[in-house]
Amino acid sequence: MEVLPEDRVVVLGGSMAGLLAARVLADAYAEVVVVDRDKIVGVTTARRGVPQGRHVHGLLARGQQVLEELFPGFTDDAIAAGVPTGDLGELRWFFNGQRLRKGTTGLICVSTDRPVLEGMVRARVAALPNVRFVESTDVVGLVATPDAARITGVRVSEHAGDGTEEVIEAGLVVDATGRGSRTPVWLEELGYQRPETEKVPIDLTYTTRHFRLRDESILDGDLSINPVSTPAQPRGAFFSRVGHGRCIVSLTGVLGDAAAPDDESFMEWTRTLPVSDVYDVIHDAEPLDDPVSFKYPASVRRRYDLLERFPERLLVVGDAMCSFNPVYGQGMTVAALEALALRTHLESGVPEPLVFFKDISAVIDVPWQISAGADLDFAEVPGPRPPELQMMNSYMSLLQSAATRDGEVTRTFMRVAGLVDPPTALMSPDMIYRVLKHGTPRPQAA
Repeated sequence: MEVLPEDRVVVLGGSMAGLLAARVLADAYAEVVVVDRDKIVGVTTARRGVPQGRHVHGLLARGQQVLEELFPGFTDDAIAAGVPTGDLGELRWFFNGQRLRKGTTGLICVSTDRPVLEGMVRARVAALPNVRFVESTDVVGLVATPDAARITGVRVSEHAGDGTEEVIEAGLVVDATGRGSRTPVWLEELGYQRPETEKVPIDLTYTTRHFRLRDESILDGDLSINPVSTPAQPRGAFFSRVGHGRCIVSLTGVLGDAAAPDDESFMEWTRTLPVSDVYDVIHDAEPLDDPVSFKYPASVRRRYDLLERFPERLLVVGDAMCSFNPVYGQGMTVAALEALALRTHLESGVPEPLVFFKDISAVIDVPWQISAGADLDFAEVPGPRPPELQMMNSYMSLLQSAATRDGEVTRTFMRVAGLVDPPTALMSPDMIYRVLKHGTPRPQAA
């Protein structure tokens, strides 16, 4: 049976945001078409369209909960496939060279490579009978009514073709193409205003390598080791077990500092970390690949929610809406929360873009405040620092110090960082008492 354009939705991008959007859209539309520039079906390795895919990724606890809601049995399937899991508050966390006291949160941390996690989600979405993938295809532009008031489809061009453009008509188009989204350009071409953009420059570099440990008992059962970058100790790292005897290490440099992607520089960098734990684990491990680097210049938030005019039947989600500093691991979880918001809007029919943008802006607000606020704690990062932000960053420094002595502080901190509990949980009378009792002033910057 032929599907009418009004009953079809086109999702631009097979990213996690695009896949999760496709999952909820499949409940409301007869056909969901996912268009991506890469070959994606069945792919379990890092792909060109996701350059950050080679590096450590975090699925925050709230993200794991949403995936379980959208794909029942997802976590059990991941564990059965050899994906390690653990409690978020029982990982080996370090701030300013001090290890946080373990605090059981009851929240599951899923530890695997981004391509593996994305592949598991993609397989679930591809199994839906009304979802179709159009691969190795570029999105050339939008198709709109003569007055540009409504989007009616997209123009695409296959890589293997002769350059001829094809139009895919649709009753709704969802842009999930990530940081490189061309929606601002397309809006301008259609006579609309571009959204305002907020940026927090951090000049981050990930340098990553996979290893196989000769003896995993050295980990003492720990799932990961995370000396976190701070103004006092700006060099950081993330070490994670990712299953099948493999582990991944991403070294993080900020403000232009970076580990060079070669054997000697990679190992030497681990020696400069504020704690020796990562070096102790990998110095005699078997490298499984060459080091590779990824640069992330700035967190970017496009304020579609502040626009007064926007064409109907066009939505923007994921990194195309807001791209977070990846060290906080928020991107996939925010995309999952946006999918839940989209599902709510679909219950009332075709979403109204500006109303939808305001709702997902509320989803973005908390993680943006967490990541942007923490980055602005680095004196070299340009941006406004109102008194309330300075006060909160000072409090957070005390809180991280208190967490090295009080597991209850760690538990609450990780539940907020996992986007499960609201930030107000950090300011309860009991938490303030614990922070003031156990916290010490921040050390001087290195």
